[in-house]
Amino acid sequence: MTQFLGRRAVLAALAMPFVTQRAEARAPFRLRRDPQPLLSPPILEESGTERRLEDFAGRVILLNIWATWCPPCREEMPMLDRLQARIGGADFLVLALCIDDAGIGKGRRFYNEIGIANLSLYWAESLRVQLALSFVGLPTTLLIDRKTREIGRLQGPFDWDSDDTAAQISGLF
Repeated sequence: MTQFLGRRAVLAALAMPFVTQRAEARAPFRLRRDPQPLLSPPILEESGTERRLEDFAGRVILLNIWATWCPPCREEMPMLDRLQARIGGADFLVLALCIDDAGIGKGRRFYNEIGIANLSLYWAESLRVQLALSFVGLPTTLLIDRKTREIGRLQGPFDWDSDDTAAQISGLF
């Protein structure tokens, strides 16, 4: 007996690998054996200074691309703040890059609203970020080595509070 699947069922099955859900109890990144050079969009500091990724060379960077309108981004931002407090410093930086079209002020209001205390605020134009870093969907997080090369990428939200996460990142510096 032949059974036909509906179009929605087929589309849902095809989409399942792309549905992002929070991953827990594992190290976040499968590290690349071949670090990849990155293009850098202009990154604006809250003070108005324009930066590039190369300006952060010399430390491991967790580049988290987010927007205030993205529910999973909003959910993981306090965890990224705690990760920066836990292991951030001269060897490691969580670079939270807001790509809201409304600008850096929208990101600041969000930081103030939820009490972000340890993350500096950075902003860049969404299209420039998408073109430079070749990603689809938010949040997207890149792990970048001391020479500003990509060594890992994670699509979707993650539990940044885990000990496995801190251990994997700390092992790089």
